[in-house]
Amino acid sequence: MNLFDISLRLNGFPIKKASRALEMIQDKNDRDFEAYILLKQQEIVNYHLQNNSYYKSLIKNPTITNWNKIPVMTKRDLQQPLNKRLSEGFTSKNVYINKTSGSSGDPFVFAKDKYCHALTWAVIKNRFAWFDLDFNTSKQARFYGIPLDKKGYYKERFKDALSKRFRFSVFDLSDAAFETCLKKFEATNFNYINGYTSSIVQFAKFLQKKNIQLKSVCSTLKACVVTSEMLFDNDKRLMEKQFGVPVINEYGASELDLIAFQNTKDEWQVNSETLFVEILDEQNNVLPYGEEGRIVITSFYNKAHPFIRYDIGDIGILSKKSTLKKPILEKLIGRTNDIAILPSGKKAAGLTFYYITKSIIEDDGNVKEFTIRQSKIDTFKIIYASAEDLSETKIEIIKTEMENYLEKGLTILFERHDQIERSKSGKLKQFSSLMKSNT
Repeated sequence: MNLFDISLRLNGFPIKKASRALEMIQDKNDRDFEAYILLKQQEIVNYHLQNNSYYKSLIKNPTITNWNKIPVMTKRDLQQPLNKRLSEGFTSKNVYINKTSGSSGDPFVFAKDKYCHALTWAVIKNRFAWFDLDFNTSKQARFYGIPLDKKGYYKERFKDALSKRFRFSVFDLSDAAFETCLKKFEATNFNYINGYTSSIVQFAKFLQKKNIQLKSVCSTLKACVVTSEMLFDNDKRLMEKQFGVPVINEYGASELDLIAFQNTKDEWQVNSETLFVEILDEQNNVLPYGEEGRIVITSFYNKAHPFIRYDIGDIGILSKKSTLKKPILEKLIGRTNDIAILPSGKKAAGLTFYYITKSIIEDDGNVKEFTIRQSKIDTFKIIYASAEDLSETKIEIIKTEMENYLEKGLTILFERHDQIERSKSGKLKQFSSLMKSNT
C-alpha cells in the first residue's frame, strides 16, 4: 500500500497531478525549457502583482518588465503576520503552513498553496528515485530532531509511521545511544539513512571506533542522504567507508523546495523545474557561472505566498558547466550572516575558522565535534566535545594557523564540554557570531 502518497492526498496535496506535471517539464528540450522559464517568470510576477497586496507594496513599480530589475526579497521583509502576506483567496484554512528553522537568525512563518507543496514532494520523490529509493516502500533510518512536547512528539511519530521511517534522537550522541542505534540496524531492513550531517558523522565515527561497516550488519542499506548542515569531503569519505553505501548531499529550504540534490554522476544538480536559482553580487547584479555570490531563488508555483527573487541567505557558486535546464551547484560556501568581521575590517567566511580548526582538531579522534563562536570583534571561542582537554601543542597550532589564514592579534579561547548543546531542531551550527555588525 502506498501509504505516503495516500497521506498526501488525504491532506489535500494532489501528488499524482504534481508528478505528471513534473514529468512534462522534464521532457522539454532545451529550447522549450528556456521558453518555459521565461513564461513562468512572467506568470508568477503577474499573479502576485494582481492578487497579493503585500507583494505589490514591495515591487513599487507594477509595470516593470526587466527581470533583473525586479526587487530582491529578504527574510526580514517576511517578518510580519502571515495573513498580511497571503494572496487573495488563500487563508490559513486552505494552505500548507510551516515556519523556518531560524538558523539564519531571521525566522518566520510561511505558506504554500497545496499544489505547490505537492510539487515539492514530487521533486523530492523524483530525486530519491535516482538511487532506487521510494518513499512508499523504502525504509528510512531518520536522524532528525523531534518536538519534546507530547502533542508534537506523537504527531511526528505518526508521520514517521506513515512514511516508513524510524527516528533516532540527535540530542543524545553518546556511545550508549549509538549502541542502541546499531542494534536497531541489526534488527531492521533499513534501505537508507536520512538526516542532519553532523549527527550522522558522529555515528560513522562510532562505527569506525568499533571497526564495523554498517552494511555488514544491515545488508539492505543502499544510501545515506545528508541535509541541513555542511558536508565536508573528509566526513563524506568517512561515512562512505563506515556505511558501505554512497553518501548523497541534499540542499533545501522548507519555505521553498528541494534546491539541489547530488545526482548519480556526483554533481550537485539544482532544481530547475520548480525553482529559478540566481547568483547575485552585493548590488543585485547577476553573476556569470563560476563566480561566488548570494543565492537568490524564485518559486514558480507558490500562488499563496510570493517567493520571487528571494535571498535565502546563503553564498554559493554555480558551475561553469551549468545550463538553464541543468544548473550545477559547484559549492555552497555558507550563510551570509556567517561572515566574520575582523579587527582590521577584513571579512572572512565563518567556515574558514571551521576548516582551519577541523584539519587539526580531529586527527586523533579525541574531539567528537566542535563549534566556533565570535563573541567580540577580536575574540573567537572554540567549544568542543571530548573526553579530555586539547593538548597545549594543538592549541598553539590552531592559534598559529588562525593568524596565518586570517590576521594577527586575535584572541582564541577554548572550552571543553562532554556534549555540545544543539538547537531545538537538533542542528549543530558550525560557526556563529554575536556581533551586531555581522547581520
